[in-house]
Amino acid sequence: MPRLTDPNTASFPDEVRDFLTSLPPDPMVKMLSHSTGTVKPFIELAKAQFTALQLSARSRELVILTVAEYTGSTFVAAQHNPMSQAAGVDERTRQLIRSRQLDDAELSPHDGALLRFTADIVQQPHIADDVFDTARVFLSERELVEVLQVIGYYWTFGRISTVLDVEVTKIYGDEPILDTPDNGTSG
Repeated sequence: MPRLTDPNTASFPDEVRDFLTSLPPDPMVKMLSHSTGTVKPFIELAKAQFTALQLSARSRELVILTVAEYTGSTFVAAQHNPMSQAAGVDERTRQLIRSRQLDDAELSPHDGALLRFTADIVQQPHIADDVFDTARVFLSERELVEVLQVIGYYWTFGRISTVLDVEVTKIYGDEPILDTPDNGTSG
């Protein structure tokens, strides 16, 4: 049971209410809408992470699954297990993430570096030079910054889900479509 009740949408500014009615009903969106000043930019940032990154969809999903594991967010894990599969992440790799075996020899050097980089960032404010340098072998400067942004976004998303007990009521089988009234594009 969520710790907060559904917000009163009648009290929302028209722009926020219009934006939210353009989205499919979702318990996380309801929870996020308690902050009417940030819900739209937060959702638009999610869209950007599905449409505007140089980082591949597969790498993005590896990062998200790792963040879900290390934040204890079953909500994020449930949503992104099927998305990660659609992005090419196999079940064995998902198992290694869930069991925190990020140094397993079955992982490619790229995946191992990305997963260790992500896990270390979630767990501490500074990471060792060797972890950073190994990630840098496989990721461009832009991709390194994008990984940090995805980590930060999903850390926040994970904490909202765990602290406020947001229930998983729908699992998306593929990447979600995030239409916005501003541009009408989908992600």
